[in-house]
Amino acid sequence: MIFIVVRFKVADEHVDGWLDRTREFTQATRNEPGNLWFDWFRSADDPSEFALIEAFADGDAGGAHVNSQHFKDGLDAMRPALKETPRIISREVDGSDWSEMGELKI
Repeated sequence: MIFIVVRFKVADEHVDGWLDRTREFTQATRNEPGNLWFDWFRSADDPSEFALIEAFADGDAGGAHVNSQHFKDGLDAMRPALKETPRIISREVDGSDWSEMGELKI
């Protein structure tokens, strides 16, 4: 599995419309056959920072994603609303590694 976290700093005047700006890209990505999840989160400490947590079944699925037209269109839509270049972590991990968080076991 390819596991990715991207942190976006959005210009103040675009913060409220960020999820609308990225909606088409988000839906198209979620519809990709190799997409496992693609979820946006907003920082509790900095309202202008959004995090995208996404996963793809394998390198082929990740490659298909970054080579898709909706990926290119999504970048074009996001670019004018950014304060700075996003930061990314992308790793291949064993997707079967999920386990319960023992510290919060219910």
